[in-house]
Amino acid sequence: MAWRESREPTTGELFDLSGRVALVTGGTGYLGSAMARALAEAGASVVITSRHADRARAAAKDLPRLGAARHHGVALDQLDPASIEQAFGEALASAGQIDVLVNNGHQADAHDWTNVTAEQFTRQLANATGYFLLARLVHDHAVQRGREASIIMLGSMYGQVASYPDAYEGICPASPVAYHALKGGIIQMTRHLAAYWARDRVRVNCLSPGPFPSDKAPRAMVERLCAKLPMGRMGRPFELKGAIVFLASDASSFMTGQNLTIDGGWTAW
Repeated sequence: MAWRESREPTTGELFDLSGRVALVTGGTGYLGSAMARALAEAGASVVITSRHADRARAAAKDLPRLGAARHHGVALDQLDPASIEQAFGEALASAGQIDVLVNNGHQADAHDWTNVTAEQFTRQLANATGYFLLARLVHDHAVQRGREASIIMLGSMYGQVASYPDAYEGICPASPVAYHALKGGIIQMTRHLAAYWARDRVRVNCLSPGPFPSDKAPRAMVERLCAKLPMGRMGRPFELKGAIVFLASDASSFMTGQNLTIDGGWTAW
């Protein structure tokens, strides 16, 4: 940006995403939709992905539009490399460029350590493969354009600490072991890619939320989780909006390879 050499930018300019395009996978979900709205509210054009094209297009249509921003929806199955390639091509055809990637999509599996099969465990880890393949496409696209890019991986507090067995006992299955392995791996992948891609002006950071249960979560489990938190309550989706805009924008221009944890203090003790 020219202002980096000529003058100090204002706070508003640092957080402004006008003229940029953000690709948000899983952008129709509980947390993904809030993050997509945040990017749109900061001025970005947003491409939302979902496994279902109709849901992606409907979610994109509902996003706020600032100035010349335009939003799009495309189908993407992040466990299918061919789908990733096709969706990225469609996103470029629709939006013309990709400046920000939010790797948020996740295909879940609720089996815990007692009954998960080898195939189910391996399939869960394939979410990380999808994150990598899409991130590499965005990196290569940025290099070809000679432009900067910001890639944001979605980790979790459960990629950093174990879950409490007594939070789930007698209520529902334990937090899946494959999920913990996946999210821990995503945090480490963030560091690795950041180190290798910094010379290309492609920043890679991780956002680790938790706990942010939806209304579908068992009430008794939520109450037990609240007792484990310094803040004594669960997170609300809008509480990720500031963090995602920070990581996507020039407000974090000297930050790469980091894991930003938004967890109400869960990992503080």
